[in-house]
Amino acid sequence: MSQVGILGAGSWGTALAKVLGDAGHRVALWSHSPLVADQIRNKRENSEYLPGAKLPETVSVSVDLATTLSDAEFVVAVVPSHAFREVIERAVPYVPRDAIIFTATKGIEVDTLKRPSEIVTELLQNDRPPGMLSGPSFALEVAEGDPTAIVVASSDRDVADRAQELFSTDRFRVYTNDDILGVELAGALKNVIALAAGIADGLGYRHNSRAALITRGLAEITRLGVSMGARPTTFAGLAGLGDVILTATADMSRNRHVGLRIGQGESLEAILSGMRMVAEGVRTTAAARRLAELHAVEMPIVEETHAILFDNKPPEQATADLMLREPKPEHWGTADAP
Repeated sequence: MSQVGILGAGSWGTALAKVLGDAGHRVALWSHSPLVADQIRNKRENSEYLPGAKLPETVSVSVDLATTLSDAEFVVAVVPSHAFREVIERAVPYVPRDAIIFTATKGIEVDTLKRPSEIVTELLQNDRPPGMLSGPSFALEVAEGDPTAIVVASSDRDVADRAQELFSTDRFRVYTNDDILGVELAGALKNVIALAAGIADGLGYRHNSRAALITRGLAEITRLGVSMGARPTTFAGLAGLGDVILTATADMSRNRHVGLRIGQGESLEAILSGMRMVAEGVRTTAAARRLAELHAVEMPIVEETHAILFDNKPPEQATADLMLREPKPEHWGTADAP
């Protein structure tokens, strides 16, 4: 059995701790919140972020990074993207040099446009490159034992294989992929499409509209990814198509929920002020638009979503502008075909 340090005791970090702990691994979970740490320690449950999921005794919890990381063979960073760099910087002195590092954060740093694995590589001088866990996986369903499939990506085949071995159970199936760029981009950018799908739902549009948004949104994500060097097939897999379907259609999706309320007429500021958990797609929309400009890739759904979120463009007008764009042939996944 392995010793695993998990940075972040939100819903997903807690669910991964349960998967590993139930499998017999020793898990040290770090929380920035003393309240959450006390709940887990005293009730064996994260009532704040994952109520009802009982954690085994193989999972310990601490607010001290040194305690969490001192003996870790594996480190999993599950921190919201806006706090990711800060937490990794604080963790640097305590991460064993020979530990294998994975990220499970789906986002892009807005200021630098760096992906989580790039931030880890920049800050940590570890012996091997990091891996990335992604795919269609609501934390609650994972914690409750619904069969779930994810993908782990790394440029180092051994790192991906080790993660596959570590996380795989009879309810949690793990595939490997060496296209970490594509997996990270897909995991982050699908949240923008989920926001757009939620806006359409809030406007009262039905299945035709949602199917069009998912399909053309995935085409945009693929086009950007390919222009940056990712493989187009990655976006047809779990990290791309699988996660887009999940987050753009399910009521449990935080990003779809935000979009739904915007489509119903609420302001973004009012929605976010009342949310305890993070909807990564809002920040990612800003990053996606900048990446599209940087790589000269046309992403009309991203552009209109950005205008709704940050420029107060009426969603009905954004819909009309999307529908009345210049007619084009359908293209898929090529950098030069908008």
